[in-house]
Amino acid sequence: MNTNTNPYYNEKTLLFFNGKFKKAATTTTDLYGQTLHYGYGAFEGIRAYKTTFGTKIFKATEHYERLKKSCELINIPFSYNIDELIEKSYELLEKNNLSDAYLRPIVFCNPNMSLTKPTSVNIMICAWKWGTYLGDNLLDLSVSSYCRPHPKTIKIEAKVCGHYINSILATNEAKNKGFDEALLLDTEGFIAEGPGANLFFEKDKMLFTPQLGNILPGITRATIIELCCQLGIKLNEGQYKLEQLNEADSAFYCGTAAEVIGIKSIDKKEFSLDWEKSLGKKLQTAYKNLVLEQQFSLQN
Repeated sequence: MNTNTNPYYNEKTLLFFNGKFKKAATTTTDLYGQTLHYGYGAFEGIRAYKTTFGTKIFKATEHYERLKKSCELINIPFSYNIDELIEKSYELLEKNNLSDAYLRPIVFCNPNMSLTKPTSVNIMICAWKWGTYLGDNLLDLSVSSYCRPHPKTIKIEAKVCGHYINSILATNEAKNKGFDEALLLDTEGFIAEGPGANLFFEKDKMLFTPQLGNILPGITRATIIELCCQLGIKLNEGQYKLEQLNEADSAFYCGTAAEVIGIKSIDKKEFSLDWEKSLGKKLQTAYKNLVLEQQFSLQN
């Protein structure tokens, strides 16, 4: 009798593990792995969409290239062929009968209880049906008491397993206070990002976003910047204080999981501009059209 209530897989679900497709419910890993004990691993979050041209994985190459870079930055071996990983990702979706889905590739280490770099690793890709990560309503944010890690303490541009403890702490703190999500500052007090999304804000019909250096270089963030160029929206990247955000007309988060979602308030202070009239709404519509229609010109 199946008693599995896991929302991500059932007894029929397949995943891709070290070159083979296996049943998720019966696939195991070593409990002495370095990733389990120290958070020493790298992963990606990738979206697939049911489009007018069939199931399409959005910016698959960019995501797998970032996975490779993340591994290289923290000295994890990465010998996988990206084109083959993309091919296996599409095959995984087909085998699980998924179209609108979230894919999670992860490179994790074999047993090693020392703090040295691994000599061998594993790769797993799983997928599950995906809805809206942060919901469809505008978000009420709270400025977190946690800050983003200093770039001299970690490789801030790497998407690494252990880094996300920071995100979990910030998210739960915000939710425990009755907010939808957190906003994190960097160690110098400048606006950084959300626990799993990049931030943009609008002032006087211009957009502003924190510069790279203390934030994850999001692939959705890069896509929004590309869309701004196409739509003639003036964009500024820099260092901004919370006071500047509080004086903004509107704001939004963006990320692979969250896509583009508007922000209603920061610590209960609401933005003045109607979301429907904001640049964020315009970009939300453009982004949704892009991922559903797969306008590949933006990916080249």
